[in-house]
Amino acid sequence: MSDPQHALSPLTSLASGLNGKAIDGSLYTWFTDGANRAPHWLDDVVSFWATWGLVFFALLMVAAWWQARRTSATAMALTLAVPVAVVLGYVVNDIVKSVFTEVRPCQVIPTHTLQPCPGVGDWSFPSNHAAIAMAAAVALLFVDRRLGAVAFVAALVMGFSRIWIGAHYPHDVLIGFAVGAVVAVPVELAARRAAPLVARLQAGPLRPLLTDG
Repeated sequence: MSDPQHALSPLTSLASGLNGKAIDGSLYTWFTDGANRAPHWLDDVVSFWATWGLVFFALLMVAAWWQARRTSATAMALTLAVPVAVVLGYVVNDIVKSVFTEVRPCQVIPTHTLQPCPGVGDWSFPSNHAAIAMAAAVALLFVDRRLGAVAFVAALVMGFSRIWIGAHYPHDVLIGFAVGAVVAVPVELAARRAAPLVARLQAGPLRPLLTDG
């Protein structure tokens, strides 16, 4: 017969928080040490992107919407689903955060970070910025390959920047990417079925927002 205490140990370990330091703490410090040795201008650029880079994805979504107005109802349906994928990606990722409650690396590893360390209770795993950025990138790939490719590269840079400034472990970013992608794909696949609805809306009062024809 199995030991009840042994059976509960994985749940107990999960509830006590994910030990990110044991996963890739040394790789995290490799990044932060590199940031401390890097030129100030590079650190400033990376820090700016880590803080404000998500605005770029919003601009890409606006560009996709403007472009979709000139194409088809299917393209518009896919475009309108992009912000839905982003919001759902954030929500799902935040739920995962609340389950694993991983403490920020800058709170447990002695290192100098480019930005102030987030406070206690602001969990690290997975990265919300990475999840949002990748959800936007994957969703935009369904809309337009060029916009999606730009967004994908920007998402990778976003993930890198969050490690560089000391806010996340590398695994926080990788899993954040995975969450964003996993959420975005079914949202965009479902959006294709909404094309007939969008076509009907294009003939109504919302026509100026949905088409320029």
